[in-house]
Amino acid sequence: MEPERECRVLSIQSHVVRGYVGNKAATFPLQVLGFEVDTVNSVQFSNHTGYAHWKGQVLNSDELHELYEGLKLNNVNQYDYVLTGYTRDTSFLAMVVDIVQELKQQNSNLVYVCDPVMGDKWNGEGSMYVPKDLLPVYRDKVVPVADIITPNQFEAELLTGRKIHTEKEALEVMDMLHAMGPETVVITSSDLQGPLGNDYLIALGSHRRNGTKVTQRIRVESPKVDAVFVGTGDLFAAMLLAWTHKHPNNLKVACEKTVSAMQHVLQRTIRSAKAQAGGNKPSSAQLELRMVQSKKDIENPDIIVKAAVL
Repeated sequence: MEPERECRVLSIQSHVVRGYVGNKAATFPLQVLGFEVDTVNSVQFSNHTGYAHWKGQVLNSDELHELYEGLKLNNVNQYDYVLTGYTRDTSFLAMVVDIVQELKQQNSNLVYVCDPVMGDKWNGEGSMYVPKDLLPVYRDKVVPVADIITPNQFEAELLTGRKIHTEKEALEVMDMLHAMGPETVVITSSDLQGPLGNDYLIALGSHRRNGTKVTQRIRVESPKVDAVFVGTGDLFAAMLLAWTHKHPNNLKVACEKTVSAMQHVLQRTIRSAKAQAGGNKPSSAQLELRMVQSKKDIENPDIIVKAAVL
């Protein structure tokens, strides 16, 4: 058998010394699934900011540019994918866009996977946890060059200026997002009610084949896990990148594998955290994703969550 051509990802995300968020959450799954991963660490912190304490450094846009220039001078700036997540700085985000555009000039098939991290809903109320001035940059600069985006419901609402109350409205919002550029849109979590009821979280996916109006739409309902995890969005986007690569015109299968693997990791994490906490509320440290322990599930997930075609 011919070996698969090497597939290389440039991942520009946070780094933590301890735990799993950003690049720490994305690199291992991508490597396990056969990708070469080149990481730019947008921050280097001791741990994620959900802990009581954290220390570290932040990379600015000039430093990002300098790193990219080094790759370029050695002519090793050839990529198949770019992956980005949480960013707090508009100039950094604008520099990411410049880099993506330059990489796309070199490789017109490059796929940019963007998780437009801006905020979330708590008890039905949405709030932004990045500076407000990032919204226009995401909306007007980033999303138009992205190929796959993974907003949550609140972020999809922010990007389109439309509120989502029903599944029909969610599909309309996804169509608006397609019109802005991306071929694949996955709303990773929502407060919509699905057929399975309240204990399930609804994700919706929509794939439009290059430039056509032919759209595949799916709904995925996965069991809610009763804990606050950090790094799940980063893990989700990385696995979605991998599975859409392996199933390019089958968003249903790609999402089933992504969400199933996610469930395996979260179930293992919560079991382990509860065992460690011994009846107390698990701490941030105890709730770090059980990534290494889940290697087999990431590589070859048992499909425990099915998607419905809409």
